[in-house]
Amino acid sequence: MAQRILVTGAGGYIGRPVTSRLLDEGYEVIACDRRTESIDQRAQIVDEDIFDLSGDAFGRLGRPDILIHLAWRDGFVHSSPAHMECLSDHVRFISAMVGAGCGQVSVMGSMHEVGYHVGAIDETTPCSPQSQYGVAKNALRQSLLLSAAGGGFSLTWLRAFYIVSDSVDGSSIFAKLLQADARGDVTFPFTSGQNQCDFITLDDLAAQIVAASTQTEITGVINTCSGRPVTLAAEVEQFIKDQHLNVKLEYGVFPDRPYDSPVVFGDTSKIDEIMAARRRRRDTA
Repeated sequence: MAQRILVTGAGGYIGRPVTSRLLDEGYEVIACDRRTESIDQRAQIVDEDIFDLSGDAFGRLGRPDILIHLAWRDGFVHSSPAHMECLSDHVRFISAMVGAGCGQVSVMGSMHEVGYHVGAIDETTPCSPQSQYGVAKNALRQSLLLSAAGGGFSLTWLRAFYIVSDSVDGSSIFAKLLQADARGDVTFPFTSGQNQCDFITLDDLAAQIVAASTQTEITGVINTCSGRPVTLAAEVEQFIKDQHLNVKLEYGVFPDRPYDSPVVFGDTSKIDEIMAARRRRRDTA
């Protein structure tokens, strides 16, 4: 019997490819979001407020075996008050799902939990977040790790880094470049671009999320990333070239954010082990 997987935020930037990949792999997917028009129609689509826990919320959400919790308001607006305002709602929602019988939980985290750090980030790296977004994600991670340590459910915390996608939707710099080119803009205001970041394509990120979320051998904090630092300028210039955009970067218009590290990337030891085990299972199937 196929495992039933609830994906929250299934209509979002990350949720859409995660949902489709799960369906491609034969999982029964309950896709929940308030925006449902772009969700893969093979899923059981549910338009629900996940923070409304009245009545049989677990039943309304399909009684999942696994929860992949991607939903988050204002993810690209790091100073938004919504991050802290909704923090306790996320805790209550996940606790309710676990209490009702969902024994396996994956939650989307962020490297912004860590704050200013130079070099590789692993699961033991101390966290001192420098934005409201990072503070809220870090607090949720700490709370859930404590709860999981008490038993009752398996927790995977998916710590994402920087995502590259050719989707025109969203608020990432790559989406903004596509939008600027579509408007006919010839220049694009930019920072110095010298920060070195860990970039991963949206497709590769979705593959890592699915792999990490559908196993229980390796849990806790797992970096979902490439493990390779590249300057922001180099990555963006390559994106402009690959997408055949006409815009040119106007360097130095915006200051670098003070909480962005000069060089930061994820340690991929755990996700590499998960992906290798997944390949071995497929080879022997």
